[in-house]
Amino acid sequence: MKGLLIKDLKLMKSTRNSLALVLLIALGMSTYISDISFIITYLAIIGITFATGTISYDEFDNGSAFLFTLPVSRRGYVIEKYLFSLLMSLGGWLIGTVIAIGVGTAKGTMASEEGIMVALMLLPMVLCLAAFLLPMRLKFEGDKSRIAMVIVFGGFFVITIMGVKVLQKLGIDVEALMKSLSAISAGMGAVIVAAASIALLLLSCHISIKIMEHKEF
Repeated sequence: MKGLLIKDLKLMKSTRNSLALVLLIALGMSTYISDISFIITYLAIIGITFATGTISYDEFDNGSAFLFTLPVSRRGYVIEKYLFSLLMSLGGWLIGTVIAIGVGTAKGTMASEEGIMVALMLLPMVLCLAAFLLPMRLKFEGDKSRIAMVIVFGGFFVITIMGVKVLQKLGIDVEALMKSLSAISAGMGAVIVAAASIALLLLSCHISIKIMEHKEF
């Protein structure tokens, strides 16, 4: 696993110009947009996108078939991809947080305490994004993975709307339900969301391992 991490880190080193360009774009955007917290999400998504992109490099020119002739297990490969994706996405999240707090403080639009709270609220989203992206990328190749992601997120959107309509037809006041949920203390809510995000990530890793164990190269 250590060797795989070194391989992916060296691969990221070869794309340092693209990473530097992304960082410059984020800095430029932070000076113009009013919602500085967007930078945190932007850099976290870019980080995990670069990380999942290493799977394409591994698959290029039948590289995966060669990779598994080495002392590399499929389970170890999946776990490494999750660790590397978390490293990249959390790295982007951290850099975005620093930029958001720095620019927000300089502009007077966001206090450092507020910036930290916003960043912590966005952290579960980063974990959930990794949980959805990695199985899709391991299951499908290239354009198929992008199509699958569109279908998944589109389906989630449709299910959410249909769920609201069903609740309304059952006579359940959705607005009152949301208010009752918001009445839960912030600390308890944060614990529940964090636990759910970690559980989703672990389930996602288990699914990805099963995908790789049945995948043919």
